[in-house]
Amino acid sequence: MKFVLIFGPQAVGKMTVGQELAKITDLKLFHNHMTIDLVGQFFDYGTEEGKRLVSLFRQEIFEEVSKSSLPGMIFTYVWAFDLKADWDYVNQVSQLFESREGTVYFVELEADLEKRLERNKTPNRLEHKPSKRDIEWSENDLKQSMQEYRLNSFHGEIKRPNYIKIDNTNLSAKEVADIISEQFHF
Repeated sequence: MKFVLIFGPQAVGKMTVGQELAKITDLKLFHNHMTIDLVGQFFDYGTEEGKRLVSLFRQEIFEEVSKSSLPGMIFTYVWAFDLKADWDYVNQVSQLFESREGTVYFVELEADLEKRLERNKTPNRLEHKPSKRDIEWSENDLKQSMQEYRLNSFHGEIKRPNYIKIDNTNLSAKEVADIISEQFHF
């Protein structure tokens, strides 16, 4: 069982890279907006109810996948490195898969702001993430989160054996997926 965690700031390309990686592996993609946008039909993600439901759905999916005969999954996540709760969450999910003899792979993406603002408007993103279709709101949220949180790691901060950090500012999603596949021998 493989659990590939693709993380980085908003609009860095996590979902699109995950889509390409899913095409060249037998891993299933579970991008973070699959639960956010589902729950968002009832409760805003920023509410207590919204966060609780998103967490419950994700946990149940992780539980079932980690016990299944599936070869693994890809999950995308915006990790705030300055929040202990995010570190705890990543560790908890990783431990779930590792406790069932799974291997966890950490893939960090980073790109400059100009490229991320460009990617924020792509048809693929807007098709798969309804909550991002209000471009003005989405851009403001992207910029505000950069000021509030540290969304990329410092050099040497992640001490996991299966870790790669990729600046994908000038790389296509397919090129990044190929780098990941080659690095981890998928």
